[in-house]
This record gives sequence, structure tokens and C-alpha cells, in this order.
Amino acid sequence: MAEISKATIEAALSGIQDPYLEKDVVSAHEVKSIDIEGSHVSVHLQLGYPAKGFAEAFAKQIKDVLEALDGVEQADVTVEWKIVSHAVQKNLSPLPNVKNIIAVASGKGGVGKSTTSVNLALALAAEGAKVGILDADIYGPSQPRMLGISGQPQSEDGNSLEPMENFGIQAMSIGFLIEEDTPMIWRGPMVTQALEQLLSDTKWKDLDYLIIDMPPGTGDTQLTLSQKIPVSGAVIVTTPQDIALLDARKGLKMFEKVEVAVLGIIENMSTHICSQCGHEEHIFGAGGGERMAEEHGVDLLGSLPLDISIREQVDSGHPTVVADPEGRIAEVYRDIARRTAAKLAAQAKDYKAKFPKIVIQNN
Repeated sequence: MAEISKATIEAALSGIQDPYLEKDVVSAHEVKSIDIEGSHVSVHLQLGYPAKGFAEAFAKQIKDVLEALDGVEQADVTVEWKIVSHAVQKNLSPLPNVKNIIAVASGKGGVGKSTTSVNLALALAAEGAKVGILDADIYGPSQPRMLGISGQPQSEDGNSLEPMENFGIQAMSIGFLIEEDTPMIWRGPMVTQALEQLLSDTKWKDLDYLIIDMPPGTGDTQLTLSQKIPVSGAVIVTTPQDIALLDARKGLKMFEKVEVAVLGIIENMSTHICSQCGHEEHIFGAGGGERMAEEHGVDLLGSLPLDISIREQVDSGHPTVVADPEGRIAEVYRDIARRTAAKLAAQAKDYKAKFPKIVIQNN
């Protein structure tokens, strides 16, 4: 039997692609250690994104490749992950206790942005991350109902709010502070101030990701939020319909102007599957999200069907990812979550916290 070398193992690993980073595991710097004892090989990988639903299969794939090598009788492969803070806009610093903020936006209402936001948050949590969600739609807060949370947040110190929690994620919304049928008759500056307070006055607890469910559109409120909130990346939600894509492009360009990385596009309501006969139809058009992604050089993170169960589940306060965790649609959300987090993991990291603070004193 041939004696195995570290170079042989590295060469084999360099042929294995991380499907979410679209790089091989060696060049992606995911291989943290290789140990060889005779014909026994141990490899440890560390991903930059949560991957509970993918790690075991990925480890098995790598194990099979290594055990096919001449000289390897047994390969033990561990796949873990570590989530770090990533860079935000130049003039801002990340929030304390929040590693990364991901803004979920759309150019117009009615494309399922809030439904996508809450399922994305729940999917990231299901993949092994600590997640929170901020409902930034002051005029139409929907996250309290979608998460099945009622009541008001507590304040232990009289200055800050404790986040509400359900299904393992932390949440804050103006909807927790007002009656459900109370209209918010506020002008733009008041809305912006309220959102900044909701974000900064909430005692988030060691979050890997805070999902911000942005208000629809690209007006003053959205622009101010994009400039004042330290965002690591943005996701654009659209439908394949031409008029929705037209507005989604505006949202994408807004983030580009304020130097926020657009992680990709989620195409919602891409196809409709008839619940009676199973016929599939592109009622809003086909391929719109993919064309938009290609035009702007960003990724299509995934496509979701127009399915009555998605609507029924969020209306009942049990979104799809928790209502039917083993179902096909929940798996699509989890795949989108892994892809979104992986795109963020490929962005520049935040090193501000590692630099010492320099204090000049006159003695």
C-alpha cells in the first residue's frame, strides 16, 4: 500500500467544490487541519456560514473522495462553521452584539418581502445561527402576526427593550408597541427616528445575523436607513413580472450608491402549481430574476413558488420553515439561507474591533 502524503490529500481536496461559495475547499481556506497516521486521515473543515442541513452530506462526500485514494483506509471528516463580522459602510461601525445586518428589500410592495424575510431568518436559525429580525415597516408591520408573537416588550433598565422571541429567533417591531389596527400617521423623519431607536435601543443578544425587513420602495426612509444602519449585505426580493423587476432594479441601485454589497436576488412567486391538478404555470412570467441577476452581476439566490401553504402558514403565525420543516419549500428557504450567508462570508471581514484604540494624553 502506498504511503499517503499531505500533498496528496490537499490535491484531492482541491478538487472538491463548496457549492455555496463556488470555490474548492482549499482555495476557499476552509481546510483548517489535515492529520495523517499511517493509513488513517483526519480532516477538519471550517465554513464561514451556518450549514447544519448540509454539513453531514458534505463531510460524507469528502470522506468518500479521500477513502478512494490509494493508501487511505479510513478518513474522518468534520465540517463546522464560524460566523464573523463583515465590513459595513465606510462611515459606520457594526452594532454591539450583532455581527452582521442583512437588509431584505424590494422596490415595490406585494412581492412577498416580509414572508421571505421571516422565513429567511428562521432558515438561518435552522442552519445553526443566532438570528434576529427587525420589522422596519412602520406603516405596515407584519412580523408580530407572522411570528405568532403578542404582547409588549419588557424593559429591565428603563432605557432599552428586551427583544421578543419565538421559534428561536429574536424580534422587534413597532407592531409590538401599538394596537394591530392603529394607523401610523407619521412623516418621514419620525419614521426614520423610530426605526433607529428600535434598532439601537433593543438589547439584541449575541446575534450572528439581524435580518431587517425593509419597508417597500426606494424613498427617503429607505435611503436614510441605508446610510445610517451598518449593513453588511442586502438581498432584493422580486417577482418575475416586468413591473416588479423594474422597481427591484431601483432597490438594487440604491444599495450600490450607498456602498452596501448586494448579496443576490430572490425570485418569489416564480411558478404556480395548481393544488387540484398539479399543473405548473409561470403566471407572472419566467426567468425575470435570472435575467436581472445576470444584468447586474449578482447571484440569483433562489426561486420560490406561489403556493397557498406559504400564505396560510405566515397568516397563522407559523411560517413555512417551522410549520413544515421537512417539506420541499422549507428546504428551498434553507438552501437560500445557506447561499445568502455564504455570499456574505465571501465579503471583506470587519477588522475595526481588532484595532486598538489610540488615546493621546498630554502629560
